[in-house]
Amino acid sequence: MSLRLTGIRHAFGQREILRGVDLHVRPGEILCLLGPSGCGKTTLLRLVAGLEELQAGRIELGGALVGEKGREVPPEQRHVGFVFQDYALFPHLTVAENVAFGLHRIPRGERPWAVTEALARVGLETYAHAYPHMLSGGQQQRVALARALAPRPQVVLLDEAFASLDARLREQVRDDTLHVLQSAGIPAMIVTHDAEEAMFLADRIALMQEGRVIQLGRPEELYLAPADPFVATFLGEVNRLPARIRGARAETAIGPLPLRPGADLAEGPAEVLLRPEGLRVQEEGGTPAEVEACRLLGATTLVHLAVADGAGGLLHLHARLPPGIRLSRGQRVTVAMDPERAFVFPPAAP
Repeated sequence: MSLRLTGIRHAFGQREILRGVDLHVRPGEILCLLGPSGCGKTTLLRLVAGLEELQAGRIELGGALVGEKGREVPPEQRHVGFVFQDYALFPHLTVAENVAFGLHRIPRGERPWAVTEALARVGLETYAHAYPHMLSGGQQQRVALARALAPRPQVVLLDEAFASLDARLREQVRDDTLHVLQSAGIPAMIVTHDAEEAMFLADRIALMQEGRVIQLGRPEELYLAPADPFVATFLGEVNRLPARIRGARAETAIGPLPLRPGADLAEGPAEVLLRPEGLRVQEEGGTPAEVEACRLLGATTLVHLAVADGAGGLLHLHARLPPGIRLSRGQRVTVAMDPERAFVFPPAAP
């Protein structure tokens, strides 16, 4: 089963929210819609679910048309599972009753089995008779997921489903959700504004900005080959280095960077965006730098460095190193770039 969106446009009054979105969620694939608030992610999800009237474009599910201007299949007939940001559980119903709520298409005699199967899938079969207020936030999220999966939908939609959880619980629930979705084999579209969450969950990411998909691809493609500075900065922290294009390389204060094949950059000013893990810190053989701070952050060590910019000033750069490395404030080191973690773009507009 697959989901295809073609030429989706949508506006609220004079404000255009979606500006021609084309997407294809393949069978069994997890696609994350990533982007800042207000870029149209949730609106797109609501259009797929039939909760908003489609103004332009086509929505096909399993090859069948479910949405086109003037030809809308009602939400309850679309076979779409939806996990809302606030979970939308009914407080007066038990966990089992919440999960059973959307099972009207399944014969009455089979519904208890469908509920048990859905709760077992999320590890909550022993909570069938509990009420939502008796559960933790993570357990409530899993009940909402079980309710979305119980009717055996053709696609599952999750709208910022982990946003209300604290950081440690969020990691565990995300991991559980990933395993559930993968084992169910149902295509899923997940909305998030958290780049790390998207990279963890997604087979592919659609990064959106102002109603358009700016770049679509596997997480490593967006992270290691961003299409523009917006993609590079949204997917993770970067160091910004002024540069100048000369021939087939960009010259910076910490050394030259070869241009990637096919780069269409004119000679003159440019900007290099360098991932912190792509800034190599070594004892010799690079550009002199001074350590300003060194902090252990668990899985990595964050180092703040000062490098002469060649014009009488200083560049303040961040490097992420393995956790065992210890550097002292004021220590002299040298730095160099990993070309795989550095990206050259035209200079940023003033």
